[in-house]
Amino acid sequence: MKPIQEVLIVGGGTAGWLTAAFLAKTLGTAAGGVKITLIESSEIGIIGVGEGTFPSIKGTLAAIGIDEACFIRACNATFKQGIRFDHWVRPPGTAGHDHYFHPFSAPSQRPGGPELLPYWLLGAARGNTAFAEAATLQKRVADASHGPKRFTDADFIGPLNYAYHFDAGRFAALLCEHGQSLGVQQLIGTVERVELAEDGAIGSVVTREHGSLTADLYIDCTGFRAALIGTALGSPFRNINDQLFVDRAVAVQVPYEGPDSQNHPIASYTISTAHEAGWTWDIGLQQRRGVGYVYSSRHTDDGRAEDVLRGYIGPAAETLSPRLLKLNVGYREVQWVKNCVAVGLSGGFLEPLESSGIGLIETAAYLVGFLFPADGNIAPAARQFNDQMKARYERIVDFVKMHYCLTQRSDTDFWRDNADPRSVPDSLREKLAMWRCRPPHRLDFVTDLEMYPPSSWQYVLHGMEFGCDISASRAAYPRIDDARKEFQMIRQLSEHALGDLPTHRALVERMCARAAV
Repeated sequence: MKPIQEVLIVGGGTAGWLTAAFLAKTLGTAAGGVKITLIESSEIGIIGVGEGTFPSIKGTLAAIGIDEACFIRACNATFKQGIRFDHWVRPPGTAGHDHYFHPFSAPSQRPGGPELLPYWLLGAARGNTAFAEAATLQKRVADASHGPKRFTDADFIGPLNYAYHFDAGRFAALLCEHGQSLGVQQLIGTVERVELAEDGAIGSVVTREHGSLTADLYIDCTGFRAALIGTALGSPFRNINDQLFVDRAVAVQVPYEGPDSQNHPIASYTISTAHEAGWTWDIGLQQRRGVGYVYSSRHTDDGRAEDVLRGYIGPAAETLSPRLLKLNVGYREVQWVKNCVAVGLSGGFLEPLESSGIGLIETAAYLVGFLFPADGNIAPAARQFNDQMKARYERIVDFVKMHYCLTQRSDTDFWRDNADPRSVPDSLREKLAMWRCRPPHRLDFVTDLEMYPPSSWQYVLHGMEFGCDISASRAAYPRIDDARKEFQMIRQLSEHALGDLPTHRALVERMCARAAV
């Protein structure tokens, strides 16, 4: 077998350049290790649906050597402490809570202290306080538009867990510059065709500007086109629109309004608002908001979708021209075929509800780097990669579908269809059946295959007002007085946190100023 000495990444954007930078750092490209070349077309734009991340991005940026303040300044980035879900449980105007919060910080549990979720279910928290607010400081901090860290905290570290919102185009540009500093060679060109070798593997990639390009391993980052893994190698795509219905998005950039717009508070969470046939995302960046409506074309049409988006934004939308995106929701169960690996949209896409897109790019890049078959024995690495990526997609589908299927809404066909048990994966139905009499536990999850920790499942499950009756097991939870004290302490600490943590905008401005020095 021939050792792998050259890697060709076809396609840029976040998928291509994040993979290139991670592999270059991991494989020692700048020091004479594996040669990495990336070819991208100047004619193909970046989709950039959502511009949100999950906390894993902090570890990725640190691993490839990007300074946090430089990232925030270069990418118009802000901090994301979670997601606020408006009207997902019930329609507007209905009695009951109108929103819930999925924070990124885990429920508080001091050494030796009780796990709080069972005691919250038994009523130990004050009144009908939502679980996310009772068990963490983060909702109170984020609702007040404060940041998750202090001015003096080190890169990627803070009292509260966080991710980011950012400008997708700027992020790709930063990764491009950084990747080249790590030894990645960039080519600008258009791929005209892919030629196969006698054994059915990729033989070469033929470009208009550079002729035939060859490598020992090819990475397909060509987006939904999937020019290598799909068109050339024929790896089938599994469409899951029978479970996740949204397949369109209409998006727009909304400037902050008013003469004092530069001091406008920045929300430090994504605001996800449920509508008649989907939901809107609302993401605050430094100078603008990114707003989009993700919807099901089976339950509405493009014209009505744009009306919903404009109605959500209000008068500011009158002069804006939304962009329509068609989403191919699903994934390839085999994403590494012979000498070709799919990363990003070429491997799959599961809608932007919980920002899984970049997280899946991170996972794929990690796996390629750490499974890297340097001696050319590709088959074992490919099998492990495929098994882990397939399992991760399956678990994300369950997590995302849980947001929809637990709704109490029945005001439109979209919500009625989502609550129909026939649209719920068997694996999710089994989880929900178990959780009727006990809360989710870490043993329900296989850590290396999960994108979302058990706490994320707990926040969403109980934010959606899922019925879990543990009264029959009350004797297993004797520390109710200790739990009450913990809940009271969290309330008190949340007051202190508001004085200790800067406003979100002040934190972002301080980080940008630090990067400019």
